[in-house]
Amino acid sequence: MPLWHVYHPVDAYSAEQKRQFAADVTEFYTRAGLPKFYVVTLFHDIPESSFLVGGEPSDNTVRVVIEHIARHLTDPDRRRKSAEALNRLLVPHTLDRGLHCEFHIDETPRDQWMIDGRWPPPAGSEAERLWVSENRPVAY
Repeated sequence: MPLWHVYHPVDAYSAEQKRQFAADVTEFYTRAGLPKFYVVTLFHDIPESSFLVGGEPSDNTVRVVIEHIARHLTDPDRRRKSAEALNRLLVPHTLDRGLHCEFHIDETPRDQWMIDGRWPPPAGSEAERLWVSENRPVAY
């Protein structure tokens, strides 16, 4: 499960821009074999008076906190490449729009995660492929 928290200035994104941003995030993970319903993108409108960078109000900063739960990368080269790919995903939604962007990735232990009271199936398993095809958690 990737969980994205996108902290942004009020009115930085229209409803349609949020949908497109979330669709791009979802596509990134579904290409890697994750079920669509694993991908959650939350947009947090932050007023300028509450968005302080270096102690100063900011009206052009987007801060993204990405939580990876379903998959963890251990190889340093793959981790770097993944971060670079996520940066490329962010550019059209941030830098190309004149917004300053910073992000980081946290990895939550997989054994600390359940969906609808179920443990998620092992990565790459037949049960996970069933969750992908059903786009919902099902008994396995």
